[in-house]
Amino acid sequence: MGSAGHLLVAGGPELLTRARSRLEALETRWSRFRAHSELCLLNASPGRWVRLSTPTVCLISLAVRAWELTGGLFDPTVLPALEQAGYTRTFEAVPRDLPTGAPDAPAAPGCAGIELRGEWVRLPPGVRLDLGGIGKGYAADLVAAELMAAGATGACVNLGGDVRTAGSAPGADSWVVAVEDEARPGTDLAWLALAEGAVATSTRLRRRWHRQGRELHHLIDPGSGAPAISEVASVTVVAGEAHWAEVLAKAALIAGLPAGAALLEIYKVAGLLVTEDGTAHSAGPWERFVSWTPNSGGTSPASAG
Repeated sequence: MGSAGHLLVAGGPELLTRARSRLEALETRWSRFRAHSELCLLNASPGRWVRLSTPTVCLISLAVRAWELTGGLFDPTVLPALEQAGYTRTFEAVPRDLPTGAPDAPAAPGCAGIELRGEWVRLPPGVRLDLGGIGKGYAADLVAAELMAAGATGACVNLGGDVRTAGSAPGADSWVVAVEDEARPGTDLAWLALAEGAVATSTRLRRRWHRQGRELHHLIDPGSGAPAISEVASVTVVAGEAHWAEVLAKAALIAGLPAGAALLEIYKVAGLLVTEDGTAHSAGPWERFVSWTPNSGGTSPASAG
């Protein structure tokens, strides 16, 4: 999934060890950069039924459902387009200035031909999956739930900015999650108070590179096969589950400001869409979760929850 993680667990140290092991196991299954991962084996077997573990089948099922619910704005079949744009290895290894040009990939094929039958999945020819974004969110959901089932009184799992909270925050009424200003790293747009739930941010300002003077990024518009062009630079979503927050944040960014905000309203989630000029546009019950903003007065919190 190619992201750093941050775990906070109220409970014994053995719970933290268990969570780390679980995250490594999921990375081994879902990474597109590990040749023997379940995802890579599936992508290398077009037209054939492949037997996968239960978590992987569940993740693919969630991804297909997300494609349906967003009208194709979220699309896990953009992997060929992502590679065509230059994202062929872990982001740390991607050159920031690619020397040669390449045409944009065609539109993503979509999920209509993906078949799931119990533990078995079959991809049609020409379809390969990237599960990195939704995988981060689903991993956060799984680990938080498993920590609580194992006896933790509270857990906060942050995987590359996809945050899932559960149970009680130590010494506080709620977990506090910072929403970073992607245009000004190290500063925050707001602090959100969550009793239990999830926050995810999708942005085209973080994973960027250039090819012959053209700026590229990792958020592919499924309809064009090219990096998304939108006035929206980042979207943050508050939802019940991290994988759903991740899906809607990405879909809203690709849709653009009016349509993206409308999508969040349809699904009754809270969101903040920030345009290139730095203007923040809230959607849904955003203010209900905000505990601090730079313009609210007083002293900003010292650390994220």
